[in-house]
Amino acid sequence: MNAKIHILTIEDDKNMCAYITALLSKDNYRVTNAATGREGLSLTASLCPDLILLDLGLPDIDGFQVLQQLRGWSHVPVIIVSACDEEQQKVHALDLGADDYVTKPFYPNELTARIRTALRHNRTTAPSETYRALELEIDFDRRMINLAGRQIHLTQIEYQLLSLLAQNSGRVLTYNAIMRQIWGPYAEKNNQILRVNMANIRRKIERNPADPQYVFTEVGIGYRMREKE
Repeated sequence: MNAKIHILTIEDDKNMCAYITALLSKDNYRVTNAATGREGLSLTASLCPDLILLDLGLPDIDGFQVLQQLRGWSHVPVIIVSACDEEQQKVHALDLGADDYVTKPFYPNELTARIRTALRHNRTTAPSETYRALELEIDFDRRMINLAGRQIHLTQIEYQLLSLLAQNSGRVLTYNAIMRQIWGPYAEKNNQILRVNMANIRRKIERNPADPQYVFTEVGIGYRMREKE
């Protein structure tokens, strides 16, 4: 099923490398390992992997530097796999362009599911004309939103926010990334205006805003839209 998908792990822990390789090989992924950040950058350029699993604590340069350099010339999906569970570290990694962040120790099924999501998202190179999930449908071309056959009316800002999340469905978008995209690079750091608009959106599209089905909050980090069907 995944015979042609090549995953590069940039990880210096040999035991962790062996574990990840064994786990992914069961799903027929091809796995290559780099033990340092510089080796990982070199192998990315020469092998063009389909996805990278990147540790932050590397022996030569840290994972943030690797990610920053990668994003200067590559859009390859990158999932951070790190023992660090600090909120600010996660936010920084996502702001630098990571597609996801998995904390060690992780459940095997969690890692493989995150990999599948990142790969699916990367294959959609052009924005989809329509988003569909459960009873929600967003027609980007016509700028129309329907929920269970009923048209939903949003303000311009609300529509821009929901469209941004829907076109990146399955991915976590940080508060800062959303603020920059919607209100521009000089938007205030205070994200209260974002929270207010998201609360309004939830009241309009969620059956129970306290238990959302479509727009999820990643506490202290940002928002994630349910993956489209």
